[in-house]
Amino acid sequence: MTDSEPEADEKPGAAETPAGEFRRFATAVCVVGILVQLLLTAYYLGMGHRAAPHDLPVGLVAGPEQRGSITTMLEEGGAFAVADYDSAEALVTAIRRRDVYGGVDVTGNEPMLYVAGAAGASAASLLRSTYGDVMQQQKAQQLTAMTQGGDTVGVTVAESLITAPKVTDVVPLPADDVNGVSLGFLTQALSLGGTIASMGLGRLIPRTRRSWRRGVAHLATLILYAVGSAAAVLWSMSWFGVGEGADHVEMLCIFSLISLAVTGSTAGAVALVGPAGALLGAFYFTIGTVISGASILPEFLPAFGRELGEHLPTGAGVQAVRDNLYFPQAPIGGHLTVLVLYAAIGCLIVLITNILPNRTDRTSEVDLSL
Repeated sequence: MTDSEPEADEKPGAAETPAGEFRRFATAVCVVGILVQLLLTAYYLGMGHRAAPHDLPVGLVAGPEQRGSITTMLEEGGAFAVADYDSAEALVTAIRRRDVYGGVDVTGNEPMLYVAGAAGASAASLLRSTYGDVMQQQKAQQLTAMTQGGDTVGVTVAESLITAPKVTDVVPLPADDVNGVSLGFLTQALSLGGTIASMGLGRLIPRTRRSWRRGVAHLATLILYAVGSAAAVLWSMSWFGVGEGADHVEMLCIFSLISLAVTGSTAGAVALVGPAGALLGAFYFTIGTVISGASILPEFLPAFGRELGEHLPTGAGVQAVRDNLYFPQAPIGGHLTVLVLYAAIGCLIVLITNILPNRTDRTSEVDLSL
């Protein structure tokens, strides 16, 4: 071949040019980013775009002649699940235990509506409007029956029949948390902080040789971080007057358990599959906080979101904190069980994987010998 002849084409499989590698990588990043954004947008809108109640538990104190018609109106369409109570006192007790979100007593001369603002502002608002409409219909029917029977209805009687029921907020939100969004913010902070801490530990711990000492050190670090993050959350809450009347020791324990459930399970995933396990923490933050019940009540979520949310550390944590803060009579054993399982299983995985022999037996970069 002479110098004047053109060079032959590159052989198949030749190394890609830097410019080509950049274009391919940039295209992949853009496609993945758009797909993630599309999925998250669809998920967020699917969970909260048209949030509507599904079997929202409410109470009713009524006589036999009124109970049937009121229950039928409330349960039409599946929005409410009505529970009967013998007295207003029993209804109030059920509200304080979070068995129901509110209820109405129509046995007296004037109906009384009971709500719990701390259980969720959206539920309290819905109960006010719905029960108001129901009672207006009931009274309008009474007024029509009286006029059709030829009775003369005085102005005072007519006004009493069309007046909306009085409202008693059994468990109101504190003045410094009028929208009830504090729990959501706290959960997001715990989830994000736990994810970052787990990712950091995932990079630090492999620098030491696998041994029982490394396992104990890793576990101790997770526990210390959980307590420290819980203390930080409690301190920041005090700046804004949130949880002033709560038992701070109990709150510290619950927040520590939430943090350990997030960090422990994420660290366990990292120990099993490597750095990709940190995606579990990202899942808690991006997916779990939306369905935790902090901003959108569980009964206002689709069935899938409600079931998943209640069985994630974020959802169980939100409900445990809400009950501890505002509903001390409510049982929280189920929520704490979920948190303990996440924390215990994650920490156990971390401990076992650290004790197992290191196949490569690489030299430790950090000496943890005692």
